Amino acid sequence: MERVRLLVFNAVLNVLDYRVPPGMTVEPGTVVVAPLGPRQILGIVWEAERLNGAEVPDTKLRAILEVLPVPPIPAQLRRLIEWTADYYCASMQSVARMALASSAALRGGGTTTEYRLTGEEPARLTPQRAAALDALQGEQGSIRELAELASVSEGVLRGMVGAGLLEPVVVDCDRPYPPALPDFAEPELNPGQREAADTFVAAVRDGGFAPFLLDGVTGSGKTETYFEAVAEALRNGRQVLVLLPEIALTENFLRRFEQRFGVPPLLWHSSLKSSERRRAWRAIVHGPENGGAQVVVGARSALFLPYAKLGLIVVDEAHEVSFKQDDGVRYNARDVAVIRARFEGVPVILASATPALESLQLAEAGVYTRIELPDRFGGAQLPEVKIVDLRTEAPERGRWLAPRLVEEMKARLARGEQSLLFLNRRGYAPLTLCRHCGHRFQCPNCTAWLVEHRFSSRLACHHCGHETPVPELCPECGTADCLVACGPGVERIADEVGELLPDARVAVVTSDTLNSREAVGRFVAQAEEGAIDVIVGTQLVTKGYHFPELTLVGVVDADLGLEGGDLRAGERTYQQIAQVSGRAGRGEKPGEVLIQTRHPEAAVISALASGDRDAFYEAETQARREAGAPPFGRWAAIIVSSEDQAEAQQAARAIGGTAPDQPDMLVLGPAPAPMALLRGRYRYRLLINARRSAELQKYLQGWLGPLQFPQGVRVAIDIDPYSFV
Repeated sequence: MERVRLLVFNAVLNVLDYRVPPGMTVEPGTVVVAPLGPRQILGIVWEAERLNGAEVPDTKLRAILEVLPVPPIPAQLRRLIEWTADYYCASMQSVARMALASSAALRGGGTTTEYRLTGEEPARLTPQRAAALDALQGEQGSIRELAELASVSEGVLRGMVGAGLLEPVVVDCDRPYPPALPDFAEPELNPGQREAADTFVAAVRDGGFAPFLLDGVTGSGKTETYFEAVAEALRNGRQVLVLLPEIALTENFLRRFEQRFGVPPLLWHSSLKSSERRRAWRAIVHGPENGGAQVVVGARSALFLPYAKLGLIVVDEAHEVSFKQDDGVRYNARDVAVIRARFEGVPVILASATPALESLQLAEAGVYTRIELPDRFGGAQLPEVKIVDLRTEAPERGRWLAPRLVEEMKARLARGEQSLLFLNRRGYAPLTLCRHCGHRFQCPNCTAWLVEHRFSSRLACHHCGHETPVPELCPECGTADCLVACGPGVERIADEVGELLPDARVAVVTSDTLNSREAVGRFVAQAEEGAIDVIVGTQLVTKGYHFPELTLVGVVDADLGLEGGDLRAGERTYQQIAQVSGRAGRGEKPGEVLIQTRHPEAAVISALASGDRDAFYEAETQARREAGAPPFGRWAAIIVSSEDQAEAQQAARAIGGTAPDQPDMLVLGPAPAPMALLRGRYRYRLLINARRSAELQKYLQGWLGPLQFPQGVRVAIDIDPYSFV
């Protein structure tokens, strides 16, 4: 009798043994269906020696029910799942679930029925049907997917099918994707780009693990450079994964990719419809042959998909904090991408104009090969950076833009050029209070003020999503017309621009306004066509966009990112401002950057003003070394939460009271988290600072493993944390 060990997808049990019935063939990585009590569960056949489980007598083993018709999970991906679970102190089950990201795709191909508009428009329509007709132009999908898109009930759409307004379309679930053409439109590269591209092409052609740090100034043509490596992988019949930090960057990237390779790449992100996700997953596991996936562009979750013939990984904007997952499996996609490339034996390119300090240190140590592009493409010059000291050049009372910045914007408007104002704060104002009694509007679920959004006339929490209409009366004292907006958000800055430059066409760019690919596409088209004079945006506009007529960038509050307890605040502020500064002067016209600050002497601001990035990184490196912070030490956080505050506090104290006494590890806390209440749960944190050589994960498992907590308590471990709220 053949017995196998399964990694099973059950909330309580991770590992179970089963027997293989006669006539069934399985191997490590095979995805199967197995019985568990009266139910059926999903499992992956795993090497028994690599997965600890309780030994069960042969007579008690139940038989596997079914082998699912998908290729086995490759050994390289199984090793990545093991590594990720071990390094980030997560369950293997939760990591492996990301590899099987489409349950519908596991059952094979076949056909499905989708629906689309017929073009018929009857003389009389209900409001719901009229709304659906407007929302579903050009869309196709299942009734459920279309109902979500149109924000109507499924019954409304089924009625539209009966009325002839929607028609069924039979769709092949495995229909092929058009092939990308590596020689479709070969670019003209400058000597620096060509040298870098040749290095990448050789690495792809030779195969083998080769990590690169592509360190190029904004506008230096990094994308065109690594596109040549993508083309070489396509010629060799290999797959390519390109990770992007923001879905908002996807539209611009897709256009550049299609111009170079003739067709768009395959997309993978959380907003895909279930039918799109099913088709994409199956194309990825079956490889480039027969219309399968060649190039996958996606968010961090694309990293764990079971690629059939991976040949290259690219992490664009590799410094971005959004590559770090803050819940569930708290992994950093940048770092895991390098580990996956090592297991797969393929090159990996980390591309950034402002690399993370950890990446620079690995390059200096010779672990990464550093490829530099110090000049902008086509002779364009880096913008001139000037400081506006708000202590001596204060804005007018009630305003937030200094006179010098306003005058420069007026000059750009007169010349038909574009300006960009950067403030990393959504909404109209971060705080609303009553001028009569002082009442402040706070989220009922979080330790956070409600942010006023005048576009939607709502007060919103940016942490849990709670929203409420702006009241006419103060809920505390009942006074009317007493609410005051405190501080600026991008909407308030846009209003100020409208008052100061009444003829300017202003666009507000945030995750609220660019919440779909279509919205991003409209914004990019308007900006390129000159239909926008002033862009007011958050970090969403700091990267990825190329507008030749944009010649002025104004940073409204450069000190904002330095506030709070973020241990990487200096580096993050430098990266954001350097990136947004890089939007200026990317065409033939020179660019200028004005940075408003009350602390011009700060190391970050001085480095930005002088353009001396190396001096900033040297100072930051020395500070990190003295503090034993990454990359010279290790951090880990333990986050304890419960809906009962006393229960959370007691559990946190129990953890703190049993902390191991290790000479190479310092435990700080427990203490209430800065965000002490988040989504209705009270939170306490402990921070561990360990030496680089410390066996941190081993300590944590030995420390927390024996502890028992009430059912309502959650204990999360965050290795290499980026968020300290």
